[in-house]
Formats: sequence, structure tokens, C-alpha cells
Amino acid sequence: MSAGAPPGPGKPPRTQYARSGGVNIAYQVVGDGSRDLVFVPGWISHLELIWEDPGFTRLVSRLASFRRLLVFDKRGTGLSDRVSEGELPTLEQRMDDLRAVMDAAHSERATLFGISEGGPMSLLFAATYPERTEALVVYGSYAHWIQGPDDPWALPREQHERALRAFAETWGRPIGLHLMAPSVADDPDARSRWARFLRMGASPGAATALYRMNMEIDVRPVLASIRVPTLVLHRTGDRMIDVHLGRYLAEHIPGARLVELPGADHLAWVGDVDALADETQEFLTGARPAPEADRILATVLFTDIVGSTERAAALGDRPWRDLLARFHEAARREIARFRGHEVDSAGDGLFATFDGPARAVRCALALGDAVRPLGLELRTGLHTGECERLGEKVSGIAVHTGARVAALAKAGEVWVSSTVRDLVHGSGLRFAERGTHELKGIPGAWRLYAAEA
Repeated sequence: MSAGAPPGPGKPPRTQYARSGGVNIAYQVVGDGSRDLVFVPGWISHLELIWEDPGFTRLVSRLASFRRLLVFDKRGTGLSDRVSEGELPTLEQRMDDLRAVMDAAHSERATLFGISEGGPMSLLFAATYPERTEALVVYGSYAHWIQGPDDPWALPREQHERALRAFAETWGRPIGLHLMAPSVADDPDARSRWARFLRMGASPGAATALYRMNMEIDVRPVLASIRVPTLVLHRTGDRMIDVHLGRYLAEHIPGARLVELPGADHLAWVGDVDALADETQEFLTGARPAPEADRILATVLFTDIVGSTERAAALGDRPWRDLLARFHEAARREIARFRGHEVDSAGDGLFATFDGPARAVRCALALGDAVRPLGLELRTGLHTGECERLGEKVSGIAVHTGARVAALAKAGEVWVSSTVRDLVHGSGLRFAERGTHELKGIPGAWRLYAAEA
């Protein structure tokens, strides 16, 4: 695949090979933008296996939406030629490999996106070959990674040595995931993917030798020589490479821009990958993408407490707040039980969505039963239709319709539109007709029904 949209999870683009000296370097081309972006991987990588991770697919898809993206495996890792542990690449050889990939893909000039240990090589390349470097983005990276008097935020050498011993003893297990991606460290699927990624990315000996080489790298002397536009991205809670190391880069690269992002995950494709892509897109193009709105079919449920104003006046402010808290607690319990999603709970009402109309109706009936011991009575309305979902917000004509149905419902009743009634045919739910109504602001006449417990 040399152009076009990125494939989906599990469907990597075509792997090609560039010749660098006597070594074959595996690479892929994603997207067809007029300008190029080279994704420079960190410690180890595997071009085809990584596409099984939905986070990586999302990140690469975003980057390829505004640049033609080149991704590759460094020599000794992934699908590139393996080399003996005594011949692992120097930074100069890695730069040769990068140039070979750019030449094979007919890329005269590109932005480099250096990830973690891929950052130092990208920094050196930008300083050495400014004519081939349009801009530079580094994420979760460093100039020097061993603690010293002038580098207190780097890892102590003893900690690096402990990591190296662990690699030798337990390679192939999900080692280090609690540091690399703490947000998914307890997820069985993530642990399995990470362990397989390590096994396929490099042998234990190669991984250990590469790590040792990476920890000894020191590109601090070249930072002042970088003259291309530079963006430094770093997550503030990164447990692997402290954010202070990213700040050091930004302070010592002329004109560099630093963006600190929330989160503790070091892996770029875990956590909020859209935030990384947004910052990169704005830096390179001057504009962020318009927010994406997903269109989904959902059943919307609106409910509120009958006579809430009078009840609040009779109870007083604090007792009323306590009662509302118990109402919301009971309602959330029922919404979760029926696999709903709470959208809003302002005041004495609730707005929730469901992916099945029958569950929504049963939840509405259960809500009435759950709050009755509290001395409360609800009016509830439901409708099924296409909604727009933007982040946590849900909108659209279906939402307005559900709200209008709820407004017409009688005390203690669950009213539904004819759409809901028709969709749950055969579910065992029973309904009583409530006539034809006009819904304010909604075209047409609507037949409404009350669900019967």
C-alpha cells in the first residue's frame, strides 16, 4: 500500500524493504499527503504486529490524515534484518537507515516524529541533515538518560541495570508494562499484546543490547545546533522518562515549543492518542481537526420527579438535596443494571441512552419501582432514533423527541413513541394506547403508548 486511507486494526499496509548498506530495513507507507512524516519508533517495534493494537491504528490513522506517513523497523528489530548483538547499530547507522527509507519512498524532505528512544536519533538527524528535515516532533523522549549531577531527573544507573537483569530473566512476559502503560497494566488483553510484541520485536539478547545502547546515548551537545521547527510532547506523569527530560529538550533546542499532556502512559498509542495527534496536526498545519461527531442509533430515556417544586418547598433545601442524592443513586444503579449510559442528571431529572429499546423500557419501569420507597413518583418518556454523539454529549432530533414524550407523560407512567413500541415487538412488554399527539417543535403527529409493568 503506497497511498490511500490507513487500514483498520489487524490489517497492516504492505511492508516494503529499503537497502541500507548490506541490511534490509522494513518500512510501510500510509496515506497520500503532499508532505511526509516519518514515524521513528522507540526501543523495539514490529511493523505488522503493532497494527493489532487499536490505539496504534488510531494514532497512525490520525497522523496519516494530514501527512503521508512512513513507518519502519530499525535494523535488529521487527521485520528488518536481525544483526548480531555485537553489531547493533550506532546512531550514525540508524540515520543511514532513515535516509534509506526516505529514499526508497521518494521522500526528499520530511518531518520526523521521534518516539521515546527514537527521539535522540531524530534530534541528531535534524541537526545533521537540516536540508532533509522539515520539522521535528519528539514525544516522551530525552537527550541523556542516566542520572548525574546535571541530570537529576534521569534514571539512576542502578535502576537501568535492574531492568537489564529483568529482561534477561523474564523476556517474553509483559515486563515493564506498569511503567510503560500503567492505565492498561492490569488489562489481560493489553498484557498479552505487550508480551507478544516484545517477543516478536526483538530477541532477549538484542533487546538487552539495544536498551544498554539507548541508556548510554547523550545528544545534549547537538541540541543548540537544531534549527528546524521543533515540538516537544510529554505526558506529565510519564513513569519511564520523567517530564523534566522533555522540559530540558525544549529549553535547549532554539525556538522549541513544549506541550505537556495529562496522563502517565509512556507508550504513545496508549491513553489519549487524539491529544498527541491534535497537537502534532496544529503544529504542522496551523489548525486542529474539527471534532468528530458519531451518529448512532440509540433509545433515549428522559425522566423527572413529579411535583418536585412542591416537594422541595415542603422539605427545605438540605433534606431535598439529600433526597435528590438518594434518587440519583437509585437511578444510576438501575441504569447500570440495564447497560445504559447516563448523559445528564441536572436537577430533578435524568437523561440516559441505551443500545436496546427493550432494556430501556424495562429500566424505566424499574426506575419507578426503585424510587417509590423514597416517596417519589416519576414521569418518563422514551424514543428510539439516530443521535449525534460528540464526546460525552448526545444530541439530535431523536433526543428532542424523547424529551417531548416525557413532558406529556402522566405521573407514574412510562410513555414511549410508536417507534419504541414497534421495535420491541415480541419482547413480552405490553403497552396501552395514549392517543395521537403533537410534539412541540417536532413535525407530524405521534402515536404514544404507556408501558405496563
